[in-house]
Amino acid sequence: MAKNPPRATEQRNPRTRGLDTKSTMDILRAIHQEDATVARAVARAIPAITRAVDAIAKSLQSGGRLFYVGAGTSGRLAALDAAEIPPTFGTPARIVQAVIAGGRRALTHAVEGAEDDRAQGGRDLAARRLNRNDIVVGITASGSTPYVLGALEFARRCGATTVGVTANPRTPIVHLAGISIVAETGPETITGSTRMKAGTAQKLVLNMLSTAAMVRMGRVYDNWMIGVALTNRKLQARGLRILAEASGATIAEATLALRQSGRNMGIALIMLKSGTTAREAQRRLRNAGGNVRKAIEAT
Repeated sequence: MAKNPPRATEQRNPRTRGLDTKSTMDILRAIHQEDATVARAVARAIPAITRAVDAIAKSLQSGGRLFYVGAGTSGRLAALDAAEIPPTFGTPARIVQAVIAGGRRALTHAVEGAEDDRAQGGRDLAARRLNRNDIVVGITASGSTPYVLGALEFARRCGATTVGVTANPRTPIVHLAGISIVAETGPETITGSTRMKAGTAQKLVLNMLSTAAMVRMGRVYDNWMIGVALTNRKLQARGLRILAEASGATIAEATLALRQSGRNMGIALIMLKSGTTAREAQRRLRNAGGNVRKAIEAT
């Protein structure tokens, strides 16, 4: 019986044959030409990404959490995105969490065999007390990583919303996830090295999922990061510029509002835009569910 052909991400790329015989510049050109196709692959997946963003925002607004689940490169990219959400948008760290096969050690080292343990994916989510209000995004270039599939199966049993991110259509994750995001990046520059184009597509998709969900939740005002954590001098200066530009206030007025708000950018902006006290701005923001624009417009 003939075997099924390898999935597209595992096939040999005819455009990069003889790569090891090329000059350094030609190697780089070949890599870049392949990378240039990734954005188009992600663009074709935007309808599915849209459904996933709306589902994430709904879940988070209902008190749920977003879990990214992946192995190897996929898990490390997930951890990167999850780690950057709190300082960028001012959310608690528990809201967006990454779960990687092999645990914390796998962030910097290859943990052999971890991705093949299907049951462990479910156990790792169970340890985080997954519930029906949560949403789980499984990330696997191949579309068949056992650890990720096990996590999604457990999530479905819990009644949580499930999303799959892959580079290959007609794979197990597409059939398992409630929403499937397929960015078909095709054969890699180096055969099977999905840390390259497939990984780049995953990074783009994760950026879109988390950023757009935060925008829908009101964690962005216009296109300013009004939830940015003011943890160093650079970010403090950026915060003051944002407040001044977004409100039309002077730097001195923004500095005073920021101090009175307890260094909360959202509250400070509401104060400056509506002329309210810090306590009143805080009340309005709470009543608006953390949505800064709604809190300002409520005035």
